[in-house]
Amino acid sequence: MITTVLAFVLTLGVLIVIHEYGHYRVAVACGVRVLRFSVGFGRVLWRRQSTPDSTEFVVCALPLGGYVKMLDEREGPVSPDQLDRSFNRKRLWQRTAIVAAGPAANLLLAVVLYAAAHWIGIDEPKAVLGPPPVASLAERAGLRAGDWAQAYSTDGVEWIDLHSMTDLRWQITQAVLHGEKLQLMVTDRAGRGQRRVTLDIDSLGSAEVDAKLMQRVGVGNPFSEPVLGKVTPDSAGARAGLQPGDRVLRIDDVEIVDAAKVRELIRTSASGGIARTMQWHIERAGRSLDLPVTAAIVTEGGQQVGRVGVLPGQPPEMVTVRYGAFDGLRQAVRQTWQMSVLTVKMLGKMLIGQASLKNLSGPLTIADYAGQSVRLGLAYYLGFLAVVSVSLGVLNLLPLPILDGGHLMYYLFEGVTGRPVSELWLDRLQRGGVAIMLMMMSLALYNDVARLLGLQ
Repeated sequence: MITTVLAFVLTLGVLIVIHEYGHYRVAVACGVRVLRFSVGFGRVLWRRQSTPDSTEFVVCALPLGGYVKMLDEREGPVSPDQLDRSFNRKRLWQRTAIVAAGPAANLLLAVVLYAAAHWIGIDEPKAVLGPPPVASLAERAGLRAGDWAQAYSTDGVEWIDLHSMTDLRWQITQAVLHGEKLQLMVTDRAGRGQRRVTLDIDSLGSAEVDAKLMQRVGVGNPFSEPVLGKVTPDSAGARAGLQPGDRVLRIDDVEIVDAAKVRELIRTSASGGIARTMQWHIERAGRSLDLPVTAAIVTEGGQQVGRVGVLPGQPPEMVTVRYGAFDGLRQAVRQTWQMSVLTVKMLGKMLIGQASLKNLSGPLTIADYAGQSVRLGLAYYLGFLAVVSVSLGVLNLLPLPILDGGHLMYYLFEGVTGRPVSELWLDRLQRGGVAIMLMMMSLALYNDVARLLGLQ
């Protein structure tokens, strides 16, 4: 819990500081006097100002944002000798550059963070597939448990290597958004028997891009060998004679090729409050054994399921994805661009009803992911920071009046018409923008709570 809170605060702190620093540096470069640089809102916890005429730097109690307050005649009287340092007196291109600098700083930060993660290297599951669910796209395409997806193509001509399971899932997401089929070059786990398969992803609509997309496609957890790990003492499995290291070959008449099937059969062995005895055929130290196993019945999510007290499956095979200096930077620019496009497309599709509003996340989800990524290591956390930084940069470019994008729309109007937006319309648009943002924040918070409670 403490790790999650600290990671969340650090995440917001870094992204807010970088965003506001972008505004601050360009404002100073354009000759605007910056009165205050604030991280957070509300009561001031820390303050620093070297001279009465210099910028006041503060950290406030509520760390859900920040701002840079500049000298501006619209917000109070300005002495005649300071008029040339007032924001509203600057030329249109200078005001535009100052406003755009915040989102630009976030996107630039994302490139740096992605590049650093690539240079450090990230351990990710190898793209060896677990058993595809019945009737999923993967099953209909002929994919099997243990298939290793080595390359992908959208046209069948140009083939690009897949580095990991994470890479495969990303390409599936891109294919769904573009409405394209995805071809995979697969082999067995040893790299033998190369063949092509085609996932008919174009049959899915973009509304399918949600937390359950990979289940529908049939690319879930990576392949895990059906070898037992920990066996809980005095559990149903221990009483049946199961031991760590046992390889499960068959349960009843079902051949076992992946640990996921073991978990499924254990869960479904309890029905109507009665646990059916299963016949396990295992291999132990080169010998074959048959053991009757009767699961204990537990209630989970309002349903009665079987539990044996064993941990089926070995950790998936991992690969280290690492790039050199130039390739890492090039990949970082590519990822930042793709993530920016994905964010814009998803927001647009949510707006017109082609994607679920459940995809909108808020601070609770960010905090949860921040904590998880910190526990996984530095490279994972840097990658997570990059994703959130892209989201923050893109969201701030939306044409909503209280965001940077809204101000850029004002300047576009001024550039086209030669006159600024009237004070009356500024006030109306500002009120509308606040209402829209409150609705978005409320929906994001509702989605967060629903995910934590298991309702989504």
